[in-house]
Amino acid sequence: MPSVLHVSNLGKTFTLHQQNGVTLPVLSEINFQLEAGECLILRGRSGAGKSTLLRALYGNYLPTDGSIRVRHAGAWLEMVGAPPRSILAARRSTLGYVSQFLRVIPRVSALDVVTEPALARGVDPEKARRRARSLLDNLNIPERLWRLSPSTFSGGERQRVNIARGFMVDWPIFLLDEPTASLDAANRGIVLELIAHAKKRGAAMIGIFHDEAACEAVADRYLEMGAQPAYQKTGETKYACGTNFQ
Repeated sequence: MPSVLHVSNLGKTFTLHQQNGVTLPVLSEINFQLEAGECLILRGRSGAGKSTLLRALYGNYLPTDGSIRVRHAGAWLEMVGAPPRSILAARRSTLGYVSQFLRVIPRVSALDVVTEPALARGVDPEKARRRARSLLDNLNIPERLWRLSPSTFSGGERQRVNIARGFMVDWPIFLLDEPTASLDAANRGIVLELIAHAKKRGAAMIGIFHDEAACEAVADRYLEMGAQPAYQKTGETKYACGTNFQ
C-alpha cells in the first residue's frame, strides 16, 4: 500500500506564559509513516502526548520541530508552517478528525451538523442528507431528534452524532481521538464496523482507544508514546527511537 503520511523528528513544546514562561515538552523526535488501509494505535500513559500528536497532525497545534507530510490532492503537503488555506483544503478533502467531544452550535440541527462535511465538498444536498440519515439511523439516533440541536442530547448521543459527522465522507486519512468512549457495547460495535469498512476501502487511520478489545479489533500497528520499545500488533519488536518507530 502507498504511504499517505510521513512524520519526521516531530517535537512539540508548550510555553506557559502565565506561569513565568515555564516550558513543557510534550513530543520529542516522533518518527513514523502511515500507509493506506492500515490503522496505527497510539498508546501510553495519560499525558504522554497522544491527543497532542493528533492535533498537530490536524494542524491545530504548530510543532516546535520536525515535519508532517500528508498525501493531499496527488502531491505531498508539508503541514508544518503551511498557510492556513492549505491546511483548510487538507481538512476539507484529506484529513478527517473524530474527537471525543462535539462542538455544539445552538439552533443547528443534528442532521445539518452531520451533513456539513459533505456539503463542504460540493456533494448534492439531497444525496448528503440521505447519507446523513442512514448514519444517524445506523448509530441509533432516533429520527425525532434529527431536527433538534445536539445541545439537548445526552453525552452518548452527542458522541454518536460526532461519529456520524466524522464518517460522513470517505476521508483518505482518519484521526480518531477515543471514538468509542462513553458508548455502550452495541454502539461501540457499530463504530468498529464503520472503521473496518473505511479500512477496507483503503483509508489510513491513527487512533487513540482505551478499550483494549477495540484496539485489538482495529489495530495493525502500535506506537508507544513516552516509552520504548514499540511493537506491532503481533508483538514483533520494530525499530524504536525514543517514543516512536517506523
